[in-house]
Amino acid sequence: MRLVPEPNPSRYRALWVTLGAVGVAFVIAGVVFSAYGVSPLEAYRAMLEGTLFDPKGLQEVFRRTIPLLLIGVGLTLAFRTQFFNIGAEGQLLLGAVFAAGVALFVPLPPFLTLPMMFLAGAVGGAVWCLIAAGLKSRLGVNEILTTLMLNYVAQYVVIYLINGPWKGKDARGYIYSDQFGPAAQIPVIPGTNVHWPTLLLGIFLAFALQFLLERTTLGYAMRVVGENPGAARYAGISISRITLLIALITGGAAGLAGVGEIAGIHHRLIEPLQLSSGYGFTAVIVAWLARGNPALVLLTAPLMGIILAGGDLLKVSLNMPFRVVDVFSGVMLLCLIASEVFVRNRVRWGR
Repeated sequence: MRLVPEPNPSRYRALWVTLGAVGVAFVIAGVVFSAYGVSPLEAYRAMLEGTLFDPKGLQEVFRRTIPLLLIGVGLTLAFRTQFFNIGAEGQLLLGAVFAAGVALFVPLPPFLTLPMMFLAGAVGGAVWCLIAAGLKSRLGVNEILTTLMLNYVAQYVVIYLINGPWKGKDARGYIYSDQFGPAAQIPVIPGTNVHWPTLLLGIFLAFALQFLLERTTLGYAMRVVGENPGAARYAGISISRITLLIALITGGAAGLAGVGEIAGIHHRLIEPLQLSSGYGFTAVIVAWLARGNPALVLLTAPLMGIILAGGDLLKVSLNMPFRVVDVFSGVMLLCLIASEVFVRNRVRWGR
């Protein structure tokens, strides 16, 4: 067996390779379930019945899908242009911090409060991502390392604020800020935690960024930078400018996800691990599955939403370990990364 380079792989090839990688991931996860003494078929049945065929489970899927959708569309654009942002978790947290600052300390007319929170959240996430983009553009620092390390800095910023100057007056045991007023709370579908305005915002961003990428001059420049940086330089395209712009978009989208979490569900700034269940890292898989197409995140985000919500069910109904979702996500990401070689190469048998 040998690998023969495929000069121009089609989109259909990428699709089938991706589906194959997902299938392999499910098989490997099934082996892990078996090793723990749980039938893979029973585990997957419990996941599907408890999410897609149960009203409360379906609500939970949508709740998990919203931040994955917002972060995923930004990361898809970033990965398409070879800006490997692994810091969406920190950008989400900084977006939440900026939005909480508006809700808690900025006196505004009620009708302006939520718009200003969304604007502040986008700015917070974008600024946090711009730090890594600036270091890459000016000093050539690897953005994978800087964005990853900034996640931990963001966590400690949140912990400092809710332990210190922003600590709630009624905080007992757990630490959190004061509760936001009614004007700073995003409306939800009655009886659920699904904040529908943020969901609509994510859907709009998915289509808007797809249009930007495929139908505009700026999008063409982004694609050239991602596919052939040397050709981009030869054509006079500023890679630094594109990198900074991508950081604004991807960081801003992650910041919007942070606004949705605090204004739509928690209504206060809370501890980082409660605020985000690893959405920034899971969204990497969402973006990778979308293969550089923001609109496809409308399919991949709900898929990972099912896995996250279903993983919680496995912990309860089948008494599986707390980290079962992390194992599932890690196996899927590993399979997706490994599958890249089969997108760019064809398998030939024999000599």
